Amino acid sequence: MLNNNLNQVYKALADPTRRKILELLRERDMSAGELAEHFPQAKPTLSRHFSVLKEADLIEGSRDGTTINYCLNVTLLEEAMWGLMKAFDLNSEKEKLNQKGKTK
Repeated sequence: MLNNNLNQVYKALADPTRRKILELLRERDMSAGELAEHFPQAKPTLSRHFSVLKEADLIEGSRDGTTINYCLNVTLLEEAMWGLMKAFDLNSEKEKLNQKGKTK
């Protein structure tokens, strides 16, 4: 994953509304209208959130007539999490702790 793309992912994840959208889409695919029912914001504001998530490739949207249905791109989200763990060397720290626990 390119650094620029990672930056877009982290920018998208920085907003609590966008994280909530991802949580909802983790449960099931939803239309823009169904997602909007969970938020007090106006639809144009939510539309901007959807755009940021699509630009980061965290969600995909498909049009069905006048309805836009969104789904979560789990693969990219997992890659972003692994990238973050690798950047901070979190995985090797976890392995070190596991090794210490086994030697006791």
